Amino acid sequence: MKIALMDSGIGLLAATAAVRRLRPDADLVLSLDPDGMPWGPRTPEDLTGRALAVAEAAAAHRPDALIVGCNTATVHALTALRARLEPGLPVIGTVPAIKPAAAGGGPLAIWATPATTGSPYQRDLIENFADGVTVTEVPCWGLAEAVERADETAIDAAVAAAAELTPDDVTTVVLGCTHYELVAERIRAAVQRPGRPPLALHGSAGAVAAQALRRLGEQPAPQTSASGTLTVLLSGREGALPTAALTYAEGRLLRHAAAARTAQ
Repeated sequence: MKIALMDSGIGLLAATAAVRRLRPDADLVLSLDPDGMPWGPRTPEDLTGRALAVAEAAAAHRPDALIVGCNTATVHALTALRARLEPGLPVIGTVPAIKPAAAGGGPLAIWATPATTGSPYQRDLIENFADGVTVTEVPCWGLAEAVERADETAIDAAVAAAAELTPDDVTTVVLGCTHYELVAERIRAAVQRPGRPPLALHGSAGAVAAQALRRLGEQPAPQTSASGTLTVLLSGREGALPTAALTYAEGRLLRHAAAARTAQ
């Protein structure tokens, strides 16, 4: 089994690590776009063009499924990606985990990029899945970019700024950008208030990995041998994981995979 994941940068690490944990025997293809990142400030049309190119580079390695490991790319490009690649290649998007978070009753906060915060897309998710729950949308200025660079000082500053915008009574935080899952415990520490119940964090990586297996009719098999290989594409060129990726536990997990190779 071979599963590809795509993003502009290392935000796809969380979903990649989730796939690796569920199926250590799966070959992985990671398709990043260092030449075009970040995607967030781009127009929807431009972003879609970049996403299609990155997806097609991954598709050339003949994966069985493609995960769009980016919330922004899912919002703007998922329809185009599915039109181009399905039914031959199943495409799985990443949606903020608002529905399971709201099931806990809230109040909840959604941490997302400034471009996503307040967007019709996110508002629709809130209306459809969090009706009756108190929701605060929190724009996280610079956090995804700081995580991408593994800039510890900038991460701390961005997390602190977003925490200041998060109401004290929040019991749940939705991580509405895949980059944020790489610093989830730092977010938890910043938002957790003394004397309050333990904060619940909801990311998307586990659900996305599980959905990819379901689309393929496969089952989790975490006890299988870690025989899966890792291929990394950088704007279509075969390369290595960015150095910043190894700052995070998810990146270090992948480093122990078999050496990268070109898919046959």
